[in-house]
Parts: sequence; C-alpha cells; structure tokens
Amino acid sequence: MAATNKEPYQQAYYPPRPTPFTRSMRKFLPWQLFRFLVINLKMIKLMRKSHG
Repeated sequence: MAATNKEPYQQAYYPPRPTPFTRSMRKFLPWQLFRFLVINLKMIKLMRKSHG
C-alpha cells in the first residue's frame, strides 16, 4: 500500500505544531500535578476493578 500525503515539502507532510497555550500548559506545574493525580486515580480505579 502506498502512503498518502507523504510528498516532501507539502503542508500535509509536516506534523502539527502545538499552540502557545498548549506549550504553556506543558510547563505549568499546577496543571501537571492535577493531570498526574487524575491519571493515577484512573489507574487505581482500573486496578480495583481487576482485583475485585
């Protein structure tokens, strides 16, 4: 199978770049801590279901 949109130097060839807001949220420590907690709670919930 041939890949589509893989011609070099066409706009579809380049990956999307994060917006300034996205880049700032990646550096914002309170947001990282919140996401860390949310992901850990999801993992705990999943483990409780599997060991229940």
